[in-house]
Amino acid sequence: MVRAGHQIALCLLLLVLSGCETPIIYQSAQDRATITASIAKETPGNYFIGRRFYKVDYKMWGWVKKPGEPWKQSQLVMFNEQKKLAPDRDQRKIGSDNNYEYRLNGYFSGEKVYEPASDSFYPEFVLNSATVISTNAPLIFPDQRWIDPAIRLIGPPQY
Repeated sequence: MVRAGHQIALCLLLLVLSGCETPIIYQSAQDRATITASIAKETPGNYFIGRRFYKVDYKMWGWVKKPGEPWKQSQLVMFNEQKKLAPDRDQRKIGSDNNYEYRLNGYFSGEKVYEPASDSFYPEFVLNSATVISTNAPLIFPDQRWIDPAIRLIGPPQY
């Protein structure tokens, strides 16, 4: 049988430990308004908008969409880097650009590329160039855990 003093100490310990968790930051109304405004400003053209989605355990590059489309219509892609290296690989800093937004020039090859860690096939995007649009892009996922490189969440953007 546990004594009352031990029960109180255990409760206090649990409260302290639960207070050490990083609070979850959820997509806000401000994020959605910023996303809507940025999509409205995207000039139609023969280019793509990409959002780097770095995960330690996976090799896909990120989410790619046409200008003017919502992020929920984007595709998670594998880069073909035979013409141009991905920006983080080019700088030899893999994943340093997690959640950056880019203007991408290139094209979908029509091929699918197997990614072993997820046991899935993803569209191949042949990269010709990439220019940073934002290093502090608004959250396009339900919460910030989705962009944490260590968490194995893979799911489409919600907005």
